[in-house]
Amino acid sequence: MTRRQLLCSALAVVGAMHVVGAEERLRIVPLVHDKQMVVSLEIADAYTDDVREAVASGLRTTFTYDVELRMLVAGWVDRTVATSVVSISVQYDNLTRRHSLSRTVDGRIDEAVVTEDEELVAKWLTSVERLPLCSTAKLERNRDYYVRVNARKRPQRTFPFAWTGPTSGQAKFTFIP
Repeated sequence: MTRRQLLCSALAVVGAMHVVGAEERLRIVPLVHDKQMVVSLEIADAYTDDVREAVASGLRTTFTYDVELRMLVAGWVDRTVATSVVSISVQYDNLTRRHSLSRTVDGRIDEAVVTEDEELVAKWLTSVERLPLCSTAKLERNRDYYVRVNARKRPQRTFPFAWTGPTSGQAKFTFIP
């Protein structure tokens, strides 16, 4: 085996490990609640030391989640039923020692909180609870769907820091009313 082939094989293995790790870290739970299709998601271990340091420095830190609800279409491109973009930002004020948190959904402010609790900051940044995507009237009975999520953070650090790139994952389900 040549040196080039060995290097390409090693890169393929590392790339495959990154994809598997990303899917394990992102938990997506699609639910039907009050005739609404909602989704909850969480990224395990995303509030790392480098994120904590960025927040503590007073630098605005933002986690953005691109959420798509798609219908499986055999032999064709899957149809997008609904999309949503959730951005969660935190800015730490060193003088008051408080965190200002804000959550926007599709460009509109959904909620804003000021807290001193770092655990609440970590929970806010790394999870979204019951995000409404669409009415169940848009869904067809007994069809297969999936929710795909791409998550990214800013500021972005590079190798060798944890979670260097976007994380993505999906959860499949069959809509049975």
